This record gives sequence, structure tokens and C-alpha cells, in this order.
Amino acid sequence: MPWYYAVAERDHDIQDPTSAEKIRHLGRLLRLGPGSRVLDVACGKAGPALVLAEEFGCSILGVERAPEFVAAARERIEDAGLSDRIEIVEGDARAFPLDPESWDAALCLGASFVFDDLEGTLAALAPAVRPGGHVAVGEPYWREWPLPREVEDEGWVPMKETVARIESAGLALVGLVAASDDDWDRYESLHWSALEEWLAENPVDPDAIAIRERHEQARDDYLSFRRRLLGWAIFAGRKS
Repeated sequence: MPWYYAVAERDHDIQDPTSAEKIRHLGRLLRLGPGSRVLDVACGKAGPALVLAEEFGCSILGVERAPEFVAAARERIEDAGLSDRIEIVEGDARAFPLDPESWDAALCLGASFVFDDLEGTLAALAPAVRPGGHVAVGEPYWREWPLPREVEDEGWVPMKETVARIESAGLALVGLVAASDDDWDRYESLHWSALEEWLAENPVDPDAIAIRERHEQARDDYLSFRRRLLGWAIFAGRKS
């Protein structure tokens, strides 16, 4: 079966509703430099890693379980001439050994599901960074609360409670890099165009009907309520 996100995120340089400029801003918030060691959990096609390694000269280890994304990441890294700074490990990040206080920064951008949820992600990553180091998580949050009765919360909470969970993990919030409407629209539109093109090219694929249904439902949800109600931001916390 064609994996849905391998098709949907075919054209994404960065697989989150953000931009290279905002990732560079994140790197400054994290105080990255040539000596920094960075862990990028569920790194996808290494979009943020490429930006950070190029801009700050830091060393990045990315962990990604999807073989399609691993192959794309390694190709992009080689093409960029950054193989000496970025390494990609194929595997489940949840099973990756996290030695205590061994990283200057740990990132999980849009993938807290790896550790079940935001609290699980913070519990896993905070001990792995050194005192004075940083954890950065990209996480959805609800812009309005309470939600309309017909909208499921999906485990996400408003921004204030998201920040409270970060602080409860022993991290002081030092930065917020929020997605704009333009970031969201670009991210979602790349999904739609890639999926429509794939469906046009593969009309008799046995999975085409299921992919069409999932694509159209996601697009309708975005246009109906997610664009208005759902925010996304990278929250950067400093460990004491």
C-alpha cells in the first residue's frame, strides 16, 4: 500500500506548518553553534536538520522509522554536502537509547505521538538534555476553548495548558515559534496538490479509494474548522 504520508508530503521541504526562517529563529533560541549536539526525534526528511546544520554548524542525529523518509533524508543530506554534520538512524525513536544529559538540544517537531503524547515526549526528552540545554516540541493547540460540541479535542489543549505541561517537565519556556495562517495554508496545500496528482496518475490503484476518502476528509476538516480553531507552535524550553 502507498503510505499516505509518503504521498501527501512528497513535496514538503519541512513537514510541519513552519518555514526555514522560523527554524533558523528556533536555532538562535536554542543557542546552537558548531559544538552543539542535537537530537531530532522523528526527523522525517530532515528538513529542520538541514536548516540548522547549515546555519549553525551543529551536529544532528535524526531518528526516523519510515524508510521512505529515511531514504529521502539521506539523499538530501548528501546533496547538501552535510553528511559530516547530520546522521540519520532508521528505527523507532521510542526505542532509541537516550542517555541522561547527553544532548545540548532535543527536538520533536510535530511528532509527540512517538511517545504517546506531549507529556510522554517531555518525560522522555527532558532527562536526555544537559542542564542549560533545551527541548523543543512542535505541538498543536486549540485557539478557542471550550471547543464546539461537534469538534473532538484529539488530546490537544489550549496554549496556556500546553505551556503548563512544558513547565511541569522542569523546563522554563524561553521561546514560542507559532505557525501563521500562511504557514498552515502552505503546509496543507502541498498535501492537497500531491494527493490529487497521485490520484490522477493512479486511478485504478487498489488503495486509491481509501486515499481519496482520507484526503478529502482532511481537507474538509481543515476548511470547516481546523484553520480557525487549531494552532501549531514550536515551544522551546530550557532545562535548569
